[in-house]
Amino acid sequence: MNIKTIKNILKILLLLTLCVFISCSDNKNDKKVIKIAHVGASDTIIWKHIIEKLNKEGIKIELLDFYDYDIPNRALNDGEVDLNAFQHHAYFDNQVKENGYNITPIADTYISAMNIYSKQITNINQIKQEDTVVIPKDPSNTARALKVLQATGIIKLKEEAGDFPSTNDIIENTLNIKIMEVKSIDIYSVLNDVTCAVINANYAMDMGLNPGTDYIFQDDPSIYSGNSFINLIAARTKDKNNLIYKKIVEAYQSSETEKVYEKYFKGAYLPAWK
Repeated sequence: MNIKTIKNILKILLLLTLCVFISCSDNKNDKKVIKIAHVGASDTIIWKHIIEKLNKEGIKIELLDFYDYDIPNRALNDGEVDLNAFQHHAYFDNQVKENGYNITPIADTYISAMNIYSKQITNINQIKQEDTVVIPKDPSNTARALKVLQATGIIKLKEEAGDFPSTNDIIENTLNIKIMEVKSIDIYSVLNDVTCAVINANYAMDMGLNPGTDYIFQDDPSIYSGNSFINLIAARTKDKNNLIYKKIVEAYQSSETEKVYEKYFKGAYLPAWK
């Protein structure tokens, strides 16, 4: 065997080795587990069908449950997880501003419904002059409650207040309703004594109310001028166009997920991607 033949054989072996290496690398990528950080048991239920669907396509997802809201964004920024899904835009924007995280939203998921409930009336149009309406007593939830009340037509707010108005931004109140601010956890205890109340979905369910049927006025994503209170899926900015992440978003933003919202969460979560 001459030297030229030996060189050709070595070249072929080198090419074969390279092909095997590339093939193995591709397989490893195909089997990579996508780690998604979340907070609370509800997301485990929501993601179950998504995980099962994508698993059939060779995309493996591992949910990591955190109990501290400050951790998932840091974990994403530092590369400990690949995505997170637990927060609304207002919280996300504040976290990025305060910590300088290089992360970005890649999809909207749901808005947690803040409906109006009553033990006294059955329709929002039954509110009378000087009736009392209770709203949560904290800045972000007060703002949301006022936006919901504006959507009913009971009050009108300054346009420049955006999605974060206070009671000082009320410019019209034709029925002269009395707005009482109460801690969210205490609202149900006064519901029998007032005309109606704007209540967060989680507290409503804790109070035995069904956010899908018991309201006299239902929250809706279109009430808000921006996306401040809409929950999201976030990725590292450099990975925002990742094709696997796009498939995950597509699987999440589906009619199947809407059915999960309806079946397990009694209307507490409203799809916000439409």
